[in-house]
Amino acid sequence: MDKSHCAQLIQCLFHSATSTHILHLQTRSYAEHVALSDYYAEIVDIADAIAEAYQGKYGIIDGYTNDYKLPTNPIETLIAVNDCITEHRAQLPQDSEIQNLIDEAVALVDATLYKLRFLG
Repeated sequence: MDKSHCAQLIQCLFHSATSTHILHLQTRSYAEHVALSDYYAEIVDIADAIAEAYQGKYGIIDGYTNDYKLPTNPIETLIAVNDCITEHRAQLPQDSEIQNLIDEAVALVDATLYKLRFLG
């Protein structure tokens, strides 16, 4: 089984925590500051849960890369995360427990996008 799609998804989620933490520290908007704080505090646990569930069923994930790009815009960053999830989740096993955890990540991204777009 090719585990690279899972590695890329997990890496994307972990990178999004770093990116949103950086953006959280740079913003001058209190609403954006809080929304990003909530996101990076939650996404790491969700990514960890996805990785552990996958590894429990399919073995250790390998194929992580060493690339990272500094973020510039919180909305663009989270849209890119949504795109990453969409791209890779289709290539992952369709076990409901794994897909449900991925749904939690999508819900968090969507809720954070709502806060950034409409409550700032």
